[in-house]
Amino acid sequence: MKIRIEDQEFRERVCKTQEKMKQEGIDILLAYGNEAEPQYVRYYSDYWPSFESAGVLMAQEGEPILIIGPESGTFAGGVSRIKKIRKLLCFRESSEPEYPGAKLDDFASVIREAAEGRRIKRLGIAGNCLITHVIYEALQEALPEVGDPEIVKADLMVSRIRAEKSPAEIACMREAYRITQLAMKKVVEQIRPGMTENQVKGIAMSVIFEEGGEGEAYPFWILTGKDSNQAISRCRNKVIEPGDLVHIQVGARYEGYASTMGRPVVIGKATEEQRGLIEAGLAAQRAILKTAKAGVNAKEVSDVHYNTLKELGYEGHILYGPCHGTGLMEGEYPWIESNSDYLLEEGMTFCTCIYLGDDENRIGMRIEDGFLITKDGTESFSDYRREVIEITE
Repeated sequence: MKIRIEDQEFRERVCKTQEKMKQEGIDILLAYGNEAEPQYVRYYSDYWPSFESAGVLMAQEGEPILIIGPESGTFAGGVSRIKKIRKLLCFRESSEPEYPGAKLDDFASVIREAAEGRRIKRLGIAGNCLITHVIYEALQEALPEVGDPEIVKADLMVSRIRAEKSPAEIACMREAYRITQLAMKKVVEQIRPGMTENQVKGIAMSVIFEEGGEGEAYPFWILTGKDSNQAISRCRNKVIEPGDLVHIQVGARYEGYASTMGRPVVIGKATEEQRGLIEAGLAAQRAILKTAKAGVNAKEVSDVHYNTLKELGYEGHILYGPCHGTGLMEGEYPWIESNSDYLLEEGMTFCTCIYLGDDENRIGMRIEDGFLITKDGTESFSDYRREVIEITE
């Protein structure tokens, strides 16, 4: 039987959010998403926009409404768990076709429909870092027609609801990581000098699709040799050479849920600098996974990461970290950082995101695996070859 989130769970998400809206005095919520970052929309509707952007509009009571652009009616109708779907011109693709003669709604009409006659004082937006100026401007222009409510930021309210994963979500994440681990295994087995970074990416992508993944969880990267000290990057057509440290990041998306693995691989025997960097990252990961469990303050996890690397002489190689939440996005709320002050809870899911960059030698790597917080510790979603990997054939 295919692992998936059932319709009932989507309805429960809406109800839970509506209760939070009542507590926080938010009368209407607009959850916004786009093709690259669909999480707020997909969480409530399972809809992942293509070309266009999308939103979910809900009041404290009643049915939510999925907002799409002019072209996605049949697509959204086939996948959305929300039955009410309305088309707005401002959600169109960025080339801005005009769609003359098309019958479209506007923000004022869909807000009135969602509110069902109730007074609107505060309108919350989840996805403030994503929403376009054009859509925000259209929303502002509509507000005087619906009582001129105050706009407030609602990202954190929604993110806190999403932070504790359900059994079905965890099952989807386990499947995403199963696929990703197979992809990483195939990469390690097949990577050779003379390949380009993009060719290695192709090895991982083939496994992801063969195993039932929706695609890559993010634009992952394989960085070889000099200039592998890039914490965020993209694959290039650079050729892998003997002696290179290759910084590998791959991740599959399954039923909306993202996964990621990071492994450094040395083409040949590791040098002292390469081995030291990798072993320090592995030690930090072990310390993190040993420390994290329900009831532990997140700062303790950050501290053990920093102290482990400091003892090994690698604290100067830290860029950030050491963990971030994961779920519908590879990186989502909450982060574990040096200034964190909250308790880890059962059902939260994180990634060890241990990036170490040696800028003097222009090499870098990340050791990344997903894990679940349990009452007794952690459950790793992936654990393939946590060691210094050398390709010597």
